[in-house]
Amino acid sequence: MATPKKISDADLIAHIEATIPDFHAARLASLNDLKLRELLRTKNPYLYRAKNILLASELVQVFLSATLSSQEEGIFGTFLERLAIFVAQKVWNGRKSAIKGIDLELEREGTLHIVTIKSGPDWGNDSQIAKMRDYFRTAARTLITNSQPRPLVCVNGCCYGRSGSENKGDYLKLCGQSFWEFISGDPELYRRIIKPIGYHAQERNDEFSLAFAKVINQFTKELLSDFCNADGSIDWDRLLAFNSGRPVPKKSKV
Repeated sequence: MATPKKISDADLIAHIEATIPDFHAARLASLNDLKLRELLRTKNPYLYRAKNILLASELVQVFLSATLSSQEEGIFGTFLERLAIFVAQKVWNGRKSAIKGIDLELEREGTLHIVTIKSGPDWGNDSQIAKMRDYFRTAARTLITNSQPRPLVCVNGCCYGRSGSENKGDYLKLCGQSFWEFISGDPELYRRIIKPIGYHAQERNDEFSLAFAKVINQFTKELLSDFCNADGSIDWDRLLAFNSGRPVPKKSKV
């Protein structure tokens, strides 16, 4: 039976300082990889017309912000998953799972736990949750076949938020404080990690803000040139045709 070890602040700070730059670098790369026409194709022009957006720069900014927000959730989710696995390794000798759909395996108090890690509690629809249950069943069969019989518990761990009911019948859903306490044995761990995550955040976000401003200016210039009228107003008909109109058939070569 694994004996839990206390994880030190020094260990947490060292790991976070080593891995948080990956989040900021991926976030910056995601911004720099964007193209205006990709944004215009993926956003809902009716929504922004209903909001009576008149400035080309404002339209670009809301398109960019909406896109980057969804991308950042995924990027930061990867950082939190790595942190959770690191903590479980330190405390319970847990390990990153090689089984499809499972992120972490750890044994505590004589019970093997297989864990899928998500950022927050509202991460999936019914079909995605059903798929997670399938992963749990397949992983449980694999582990039972390949090792000595022992109790096994499936866990959906969420790095932030709360769950109304933790017991979902065939798995546990542990969110926020409950999840971090489960992998560390420390009810205060969810508080302990927030401070080092913020170290050097100001300078890293200053770099991002500078790049963001450059992209806003570049995209605004393109929008004014290609999707605005001669008087500077946004040409919603042209923008809508680009976003939703049927492609013009290519003329066949004679």
